[in-house]
Amino acid sequence: MPQFTTQRLELRPRSLADFDACLAMDCDAEVTRYIPGPWTDPQAHKAFLRERMQTNWGEGLGYWSLFPKDGGNRFLGWVFLTADGSQKSALETGWRLNRSAWGKGYATEATLAVLEHAFRLSGVHQVFADIHPDNLASIRVAAKVGMRLINCLRQDEPFYRYGIMRHQFGTA
Repeated sequence: MPQFTTQRLELRPRSLADFDACLAMDCDAEVTRYIPGPWTDPQAHKAFLRERMQTNWGEGLGYWSLFPKDGGNRFLGWVFLTADGSQKSALETGWRLNRSAWGKGYATEATLAVLEHAFRLSGVHQVFADIHPDNLASIRVAAKVGMRLINCLRQDEPFYRYGIMRHQFGTA
């Protein structure tokens, strides 16, 4: 998995060395407010996180941990890029940051780097993100990177799908 450097960030392939930082971030109820998961069951949460970290997502895909470029190993959060099993030409992205990293543009900066990488991969024509409609900060990130609302995913959980096509990237 490649490593990326942006103006302010280092995106490193996520590893088990990031486990405790990821676990602590997920334990902040504000961070996981709009994301279903096993956040309140410590054992299930640890198993879920360990499984995610040990999964081989495919060539060039997976999770990247975010760190400030100016040195130090202060974990800011992560961004991911994974395959959508139903479509070979579409990938999913998403981001999660520590509350202390909110509002600084880090999610946008990291997602732009991952989108650039995604559209260099052979056969990828679309990248999407599934976002809860009340998660206004993530909706703003999606808009800043050029994603547009595609549709509502499920009636039982109100997630909206935002997406960007290869030919639209860089024109946002």
